[in-house]
Amino acid sequence: MYGIVDYPLYFIGVLTIIFLPGPNSMYCLAVATRSGVREATKTMAAVFIGDSILMALAAGGAASVLRTNPMLFNVLKIIGGLYLAYLGVQMLRDAWQGFQAALSNPPPNRQPEQTMQITSEQPHENVFKHALTLSLMNPKAILFFLSFFIPFVDPNYPHPALSFLLLAITLQVVSMCYLFMLAIAGSKLATWFGGKPKVGAAGLALVGLLFCTFAVKLGFAVI
Repeated sequence: MYGIVDYPLYFIGVLTIIFLPGPNSMYCLAVATRSGVREATKTMAAVFIGDSILMALAAGGAASVLRTNPMLFNVLKIIGGLYLAYLGVQMLRDAWQGFQAALSNPPPNRQPEQTMQITSEQPHENVFKHALTLSLMNPKAILFFLSFFIPFVDPNYPHPALSFLLLAITLQVVSMCYLFMLAIAGSKLATWFGGKPKVGAAGLALVGLLFCTFAVKLGFAVI
């Protein structure tokens, strides 16, 4: 149908890939836990735009450029890895500050419906910019989108662009639904962390360590 081969298998593959922890989903969860669903929707919009750009680049031949220019791929992956590490270190720093604040100022009794940020809030943090940069600074994603889409496109179909578009829409819809669920879960965690700032700080530290791990993993990525 519309040049797509074995759409059910593709959909299962999308679910598997989307549900695996990655920088975009972890950042959305961290922002929702720290600042609420409203801020998390900004990260969702940034991820949608970033992934759309990467898919368009993959379909437009950017993957071939990266394959034939290993130096360009290495430069991009180093920049992306450094940015992941930067965000991870920022989260670790915020977690440490939150832990120190919890030690010096034990939280008073709170009502269940009250919420609390799990770290010191950064009022001027542009989560949209961070999420968009995070999405775009991964050259391996361009190669992934192309390699993932191609097996499900019928080479004999006269309009392959339509096939790519439908596959991309499917991935984006599933991705946005998953990120929205993470945002809701993050806001619920913020409520639970309200009376447990040490646990909240530990959770943010864990996400920070994951980002540092993502940075190292990207640093060792190969074409």
